[in-house]
Amino acid sequence: MIRLHNVKIPLDYSNSSLLQAAGKKLGCQQGQIVRCEISKKSIDARKKNDVCFVVSLDCTLKNPQDERRLAAKLSPGVGALAAPYAPPAFVRLAHAPALRPVVVGLGPAGLFAALTLAEAGARPIILERGQDVDTRTKDVQAYWEKGQSAFNPGSNVQFGEGGAGTFSDGKLNTGTKDPRGEHILRTFVRFGAPQEILINAKPHIGTDNLRGVVRRMREAIIAAGGDVHFGAQMTQIIRKDGKVSAVVYSDSTGTHELETNQVILAIGHSARDTFSMLHESAFSLEQKPFSIGARIEHPQALINRAQYGDFARHPALGAADYKLALHLPSGRSVYTFCMCPGGSVVASASEPDSVVTNGMSCFARDLENANSALLVGVGPEDFGSAHPLAGMFLQREIERKAFVLGGRCGRAPAQLAGDLLAGKASRRLGSVRASYRPGVVPCDLSELFPAYIVDSMREALPLLGRRLRGFDLPDAVLTGPETRSSSPVRIPRGEDLQSIDARGLYPCGEGAGYAGGITSAAVDGVRCAEAVLASLGIDATA
Repeated sequence: MIRLHNVKIPLDYSNSSLLQAAGKKLGCQQGQIVRCEISKKSIDARKKNDVCFVVSLDCTLKNPQDERRLAAKLSPGVGALAAPYAPPAFVRLAHAPALRPVVVGLGPAGLFAALTLAEAGARPIILERGQDVDTRTKDVQAYWEKGQSAFNPGSNVQFGEGGAGTFSDGKLNTGTKDPRGEHILRTFVRFGAPQEILINAKPHIGTDNLRGVVRRMREAIIAAGGDVHFGAQMTQIIRKDGKVSAVVYSDSTGTHELETNQVILAIGHSARDTFSMLHESAFSLEQKPFSIGARIEHPQALINRAQYGDFARHPALGAADYKLALHLPSGRSVYTFCMCPGGSVVASASEPDSVVTNGMSCFARDLENANSALLVGVGPEDFGSAHPLAGMFLQREIERKAFVLGGRCGRAPAQLAGDLLAGKASRRLGSVRASYRPGVVPCDLSELFPAYIVDSMREALPLLGRRLRGFDLPDAVLTGPETRSSSPVRIPRGEDLQSIDARGLYPCGEGAGYAGGITSAAVDGVRCAEAVLASLGIDATA
C-alpha cells in the first residue's frame, strides 16, 4: 500500500476524482489502482475563493512490484509505502491476579485503563463517585432546566460515567504523537462512534454519541470480568511499607475497605475533596498552571462566513471551527479552547453554590451559536500562596462569586464583548442569544475576575478580531466563569508511572496533571494499565 500525503481534492469529490488525483501523484494509469481510500482529511480554507479538502490517500496497485517502484520515486513529503493498521498485541493473563487492581474514576483515563485491564483478564474493580451515564444525563438535564434547586453534587457534568468529556463536543484531536492514539480512535469506533473520526483531522464524537459509547464500553468491561461500582467515592488510600495495601470507599450502604496492591488514580480535574484528602494524607502534590476565562458565543453563520467565505453554506463543510492564540506584551497568554461549533454553553458546577461554564455540541453541530472558552493563562505566581492546592482555591473563589453575581440560583454572569471593551456593565443582551441554561444575568465581569484576567481579555479581543473577522463582535456574549480547562494540581509520578509516595499507585490522566482532553487522557489510561500488567509479569505491548 502507498500512502500519498497532501492531496488536494474538491469539496464535491467522487471516487473517480480520488483515482484521478492518485494517478497524477503516482504517475500511473488509474486502471493500475485497485483501491484508493481517504485515510485522513482536513479542510484547506486559506483561499476563501478556493476552499477544498486536503487528504491522505491509501492506494493499492494491481502489481506489488509497481507499488515498490513508484513509491521509491516519491519524496517523503509526497508519499511512501505504508502498512495497514495493526492493533496492539495485548496479551491476556493466564490467571487473574489474587488481588484485583482498582481503577478510581470512569472518565476517559479510567475507562480505557479499566477496559485494557479487563480485556487482559485482570478483572479490575472500578470505583466511580458519580452515576451511570443514563442516570447522570437525567440529573444534568434537571439541573440545566431548574437551576440550583436541582443540583446534585454526586451526579453532574464533572462526576459520573464518561467524565467531564461526556457533556462536551467530544473532541478527539490531540497534540500527542503517541501511537496509542490510533488505538483509542478505533476503540471508540468499535463501541459505536462514527467512522468519520478515523479520517477527519479534527475528529469529534459529539455528546449525543459519546453517551452510548461509554455505556457500551462499561458493559464490555463487566463482560470481561470487571466490576463497576457507581456512587462509590474513594476516601482513603492505605499504605504499608511504602506500598498501596488497600483503598477505602463510601457508598449508599456505608464505608468499605478493599484490599489491593494496584490502584490507577484517574479522578479527573474536579475531584477537589480527593485532592484535599491526598494532601492531608501526606501525598505529594504540586501547583500547576492552568487557565481562567469565559465562554464567548457568536452566531455560527458569522464564523462560517469568516472561515469559508462564499463556500460557507456548502453541505460538505458543516459548521466551521477556529483555534486562536496570542501572547500579550504583558506576558499573558490568551487563547480559545474547546471550541464548540453549532453548540451551547452548559452549566458545569461540581460543588453547591457555584457556577462553572463549559461548551457542548452534538455530532451534527447544528445549533445557531458557536462558542469557545476565551482563556487567560494563570500560574503559581497568581495563586497568592505556596499551598499545593492554592490554584484550586482560586478556582473555587471565582466560581462562588459567580454564583452570587448570577442571583444565587444557578444563572451565570454574562457581559457583551462591546461592553467589556468599553469598560461598562452590560444591562441587557443584544442580537446573540445566550445559550446557557438555566439563564444568564448581564453584569460587569470585572466584578467576577481578577483585574489581570479582564484586562487580558480586553486587550486580546480586538487582536483576535483581526485574525478571525467578527470575533470581537460587540454583541458576542461572554458567559463566565470557565475555570476547569485543566487540573490546577499535579500528582508527581516516576518514569514507571507510579507515585513517588507509594508503589502500586498510578496517578493518571487529566486530574493527575498528565493529560489535556479525551484522547490524551485515554492514552494515559492505557499506559498506566500497561504498567500494571507489566508489574504482573506481562508485557502488554508485546
